[in-house]
Amino acid sequence: MKLGFIGTGNMASAIMGGIIKNQIIPAEEIIGADLFAPGREKVKAQYGIHVTDSNKEVVEKTDVIVLSVKPQFYADVIHEIREDIRKDQIVITIAPGKTLAWLEEQFGKEVKIVRTMPNTPAMVGEGMTAACPNKHMTEEEIGYVRTLLESFSRVEIVPERLMDTVVSVSGSSPAYVFMLIEAMADAAVSGGMPRPQAYQFAAQAVLGSAKMVLETGKHPGELKDMVCSPAGTTIEAVRVLEERGFRSAVFEAMKVCEEMSRGM
Repeated sequence: MKLGFIGTGNMASAIMGGIIKNQIIPAEEIIGADLFAPGREKVKAQYGIHVTDSNKEVVEKTDVIVLSVKPQFYADVIHEIREDIRKDQIVITIAPGKTLAWLEEQFGKEVKIVRTMPNTPAMVGEGMTAACPNKHMTEEEIGYVRTLLESFSRVEIVPERLMDTVVSVSGSSPAYVFMLIEAMADAAVSGGMPRPQAYQFAAQAVLGSAKMVLETGKHPGELKDMVCSPAGTTIEAVRVLEERGFRSAVFEAMKVCEEMSRGM
């Protein structure tokens, strides 16, 4: 199947990079549209795909279309292309807050749609993506879309009612983790460590810890307890985090994020 992107920004670039690297679809069968010439020329130079300034050309020449523009532009873009969308085409969306019902209403006809929420670690092949297909998608088509998504991330099919929760727990959460890494590095710098080295220590600790959760299958609390020796340094640090409301701050930030997503 030929693949098209409407919008060629960072997320689109991450997706097409994974697909090309894993030889799911060759670069010559991918086309990207962007009104911003430097943006589209950048992905052309980076991946060797075809580029255009015409959204309609993407629809005309492809079987699967990724709407990778910002959410506020979705209505205008769909209005522009809806008459050209064919019954056999698949539309993949990556906009928080844009429900399947809203998308179908914008198209004004039966369209095969998969609503997804990837995250920025897709740029290094370590993304997490939730996918929610509409009723017009066949199992075979869902499987094909999953193959595309798995080229740059882990994938879970979720009910639509969880998509706003996905935004908070994986879509936006890299920002929380980057803040944690930055704070850890700042503290290490205050202890005398050079900043580049501090970032490396902090980031690798986060990477390794996440990998332990995924690969051991152990509860995060159990893994935390493994680090906390009696009367040791770690349990004292955990005591301070609890005293300062670390868990509560994360919890409340995620709930605000979830509510914002619902209102978009």
